[in-house]
Amino acid sequence: MPEVKLRTEGISKVFPGRERAGGGDVQALKGVDVETQAGEFVSIVGPSGCGKSTLFNILAGLVEPTAGRVFLDGQPARRLLATVGYMPQKDLLMPWRCVLDNTTLGLEIGGMSRRTARRRALEDFPRFGLAGFERAWPANLSGGMRQRAALLRTFLAGRDVMLLDEPFGALDALTRQEMQSWLLEIWQADRKTILFVTHDVEEAVFLSDRVYVMSGRPGRVVLEVDVDLPRPRSPAISTTLEFTEYKRRLLEPLLGLPGEADAARE
Repeated sequence: MPEVKLRTEGISKVFPGRERAGGGDVQALKGVDVETQAGEFVSIVGPSGCGKSTLFNILAGLVEPTAGRVFLDGQPARRLLATVGYMPQKDLLMPWRCVLDNTTLGLEIGGMSRRTARRRALEDFPRFGLAGFERAWPANLSGGMRQRAALLRTFLAGRDVMLLDEPFGALDALTRQEMQSWLLEIWQADRKTILFVTHDVEEAVFLSDRVYVMSGRPGRVVLEVDVDLPRPRSPAISTTLEFTEYKRRLLEPLLGLPGEADAARE
């Protein structure tokens, strides 16, 4: 049986009113249970404000849960910060560092010399579609190229588990589709464990082995669907009846339609 790499058990998060201007306590998450097996690509979809990013901040070790636990490699994760790779919604490239030096940032923070870090990063520039842009400044890159650089920086950190929080959300439709196919190629080559947040159900189906659907606030898991579509996948798969059926099943709880939305597992 495949190894469970990352698992949450009853994760809840309440933000006290004193942390918010003029408001009472807010429960962002309630009893969230998710898991990813080693080398699996798992997506989380849900409405805006359902706590997806809060969950990622907990998994990255940036925020403490109010209740519940996180397990990494089967053991309670007492220290999560810097044990997983985390790419937030914005690329956060530093404008004063060229593309090459942006991608090496994590390696340098980890203690690697700049020269060695540059040599290591340059090996992957062609694979990430960045060859020829080593000395470019972030301001001169397209949105897709900035995301490639940010993803390379995250991959170079050397973590087995990657948290990707809507990395393609700000891209136009064509660039987004290109980046999805490219990310699958990278993932299939490296087989890192990826937990991916998106608002786009079609994106979730195309990329994932499994998809969790979260409710509105307080966020909780209302549906879990295994995506049994053949790999490797091309954009043409989105026109098949099987793909459309997965979309329908995932959209039901999001649109409040009757059906299988109350099932805890499919």
